[in-house]
This record gives sequence, structure tokens and C-alpha cells, in this order.
Amino acid sequence: MYSNVTQTLGQRMFHDRIYAGDVLRFGALVQMRELVSFTQAFLEDAFAPFAPTEIHRHLSHQEQTESFAQRQRDFARSPKVRLLWRNVFEACGLDAQGLARDALYLRFQPHQDPGTVVPRARTTATIAFHRDTWGSNLYAQTNWWAPVYDIDEGRTFAIYPSLWDRPVANTSADFDLSALLERSKSGGRNAVDADAAIPHLTEELEVSDATPVVIAPGEIIAFSSAHAHAGVPNSTGLTRISLETRTLWIDDVRSGRGAPNVDGFARWMSPGMFRRVSDETPLHEILGMNRIERFAGPMPANLVSVF
Repeated sequence: MYSNVTQTLGQRMFHDRIYAGDVLRFGALVQMRELVSFTQAFLEDAFAPFAPTEIHRHLSHQEQTESFAQRQRDFARSPKVRLLWRNVFEACGLDAQGLARDALYLRFQPHQDPGTVVPRARTTATIAFHRDTWGSNLYAQTNWWAPVYDIDEGRTFAIYPSLWDRPVANTSADFDLSALLERSKSGGRNAVDADAAIPHLTEELEVSDATPVVIAPGEIIAFSSAHAHAGVPNSTGLTRISLETRTLWIDDVRSGRGAPNVDGFARWMSPGMFRRVSDETPLHEILGMNRIERFAGPMPANLVSVF
């Protein structure tokens, strides 16, 4: 599934391959190893004396929800984390001045015994099948994902390569990003549960090529946000902790360049969720848009401001 990248591709080639459905694997970046080392130290200090991957053994589900949310906030706001992620992007050949990024997420997926039912909090839940573009309507969007500690096929997420250009029935037409952001703003990240936070599949799928992502700490993959993917239920006895974010090449957003939209029908697009990597300027300000915009098609000329 992966295309192993051993040399800098350049921004145009990188993004063209992403938009064509390639899953790019970077396995030899010193900058990525530095980000992982920093994150491990951050977690081990936060959860001492317990091992981060065993933290679910020592906290109730409610305590996990609250603790993980605090760790996520502290991590995302860290200037050091922003610098380390910028170093990773630049090591991949991307220009910080021309690149915008989403929040810098620290994802927790605790062990859960099969058949156990717990609240679907966004800070602990296994994310259901989706395409990120179903919610954002940004088809130049690239996903970045990396494990912080060792993972295996039972403690990761899976990509569905055969669905790259195959439409599937989903709830994106009814997904109201504006209402979701208002609820999160007033009540915090867990005011919206994991199921309400994304559009969902509404058909039964028979797919033979769902591919669990198994890479080593210090490696990272980049893939189009239009790829269908889902979390793998974790009953391995360890908490999976991973790093993720999304990026946009600003010139491609301006020109409407990106991956194909095969089955997304959401009413909004969300440039305000991204900031320029070089100076943290909100993307919607750079583009002369509002934080969220009514979506009428992939080209900027078709956007209608409503705020």
C-alpha cells in the first residue's frame, strides 16, 4: 500500500501524488524521530509513575476522558511541538510559508474489552469509517499520521485503497459543521461525541483490502484526506497513542486543485481550521474568506460567504 519516500519530492510532485491516491511513507527522517522522542518524554512526565501505554489500567473511563483532553490541549498549544512539526514538514520538502496546518493532535485509543460499552467521547473513542473530506470539503487536504509507541494490526487504523474512486452512501449531506463548531466552542471537545463529530457510512460494505497501518515510531505516512479509513477496535491490552494533523498547500486551495470528490455532499467548507505553518496566520484570512463557508463546489469562485 505504501510508496516509500527516500528523497525529497518537491511540493508539486508531493501533492500530485497525494491527490492521485498515493500513501507516502517517510521512514528515515531525523526530524520525525525528534518529534516522537519529545512526545514520549511529554507523556511519560504527564502520566508518571505509570507507563503511557498502560494508563487505561489506572484511570476510570471518565478520568481518561478528562486526562487525555488536558494532555491534548497542552500538546497542541506547545510552541516546541509546533516547531518540531514544522521541521518534519520542511524535511519532507514542503515550504512553511506556502503550507497551512490543522491542529496538532495527540490521539489516544485505550484498550477496550470486546463487547464493553462506554461513552463515545472524542478523546478516547475508536473513530468510525469516514473520509475526512466528507466534513471539511477541502480536497487539497493531506492527512499525516504517526505512532508514538509500537503498534500492531490490532492497535492502529486501516485504509481502504479500493474505495479511493468508489462512491459509498454516507450522511455528509446532513452534516452541519457550523452547529458542531458552536457546540464544541461552548462545551469543549467532548461536548460533541465521536459519532456526531463526523459523517457516517450508511451502507453495508464488502471490502477485501482494508489495510491496517503498521509503521514504526519515528516513521510517518501522508495520504489524501479523501481516502476512506477507520480505526481498528483495540483490545490488545495497551493504549494506542499517535500523532496526526492535516495540511493544505495554500496555492492549491486558491486554484481548486486537489483529490477527486467521489461522494461528499456536506454544506460547509472549513478553511478557518487551518493556520499557515510559518506564522500561524489563519488560512481563511489569507484567502479572504470566513472561518467556514457555504460549499457549492471546489473552485473559489463558487463559494458564497454566509458569515
